[in-house]
Amino acid sequence: MSHPQALAQCEQTLTKLGIEHREAVDDTAGAAKFIAEQKLQDTAAVASSLAAELYGLDILAENIQDDSDNVTRFMMLAREPIIPRTDKPFKTSIVFSLEEGPGQLFKALAVFALRKINLTKMESRPHKKRPLRVADDHCSVPLKHFDYLFYVDLEASMADPNAQNALGNLKEFATFLRVLGSYPTDLS
Repeated sequence: MSHPQALAQCEQTLTKLGIEHREAVDDTAGAAKFIAEQKLQDTAAVASSLAAELYGLDILAENIQDDSDNVTRFMMLAREPIIPRTDKPFKTSIVFSLEEGPGQLFKALAVFALRKINLTKMESRPHKKRPLRVADDHCSVPLKHFDYLFYVDLEASMADPNAQNALGNLKEFATFLRVLGSYPTDLS
């Protein structure tokens, strides 16, 4: 029992252990909590060692992920924004979209480079609400393109004026921009 992503990341190991029935639930820690509260003796959770400690469960096997280089990212969440300090290293995660055109992505990334803000991660994903569009009215065969969302992690706190200025500049031409959050950088 675990979150579907955790089960997928451990699929080969669970199969080798002979575990055929797998139940997907909302979260890994919730699976551990459910097993503890229901006092289930014939059910195990794929969860963190902290969840085992919190809910008084025994760890049956460790490092069961199929890919030893697998890394799961965890985020701190709050209902209201918390402006982090600038005396410790922070990362900020954002998502944005752009109009299609030459140099648009270059222009978006330049707002950070010009302010010496390092980008540590960038991913693009097709925009689910506007997945396809026709690109060229003059072409005999309509060309279809995806509109993309760009997810970026940058080494800066939202309390940093440079980061605020960069995002203000990006907002001038991005069709969509959202700050997902700022959080302390894990230095371990």
